[in-house]
Amino acid sequence: MKFIEKMKSRFGIFGEFMGFLWEEKVWWMIPMVVVLLVFGLLIIFAQSSPVAPFIYTLF
Repeated sequence: MKFIEKMKSRFGIFGEFMGFLWEEKVWWMIPMVVVLLVFGLLIIFAQSSPVAPFIYTLF
């Protein structure tokens, strides 16, 4: 089984999207997508945290 097919089956929609980027030769977009996801998760998890005022100063 190819790497792309394993990733698709293991990671669901995220794996499908990453597999699409890799197969269409736009693999250079993968770091941008990962950074956007990390920032999104950071914002979501910092909403109810006492660290929230410090996180929002990054933006």
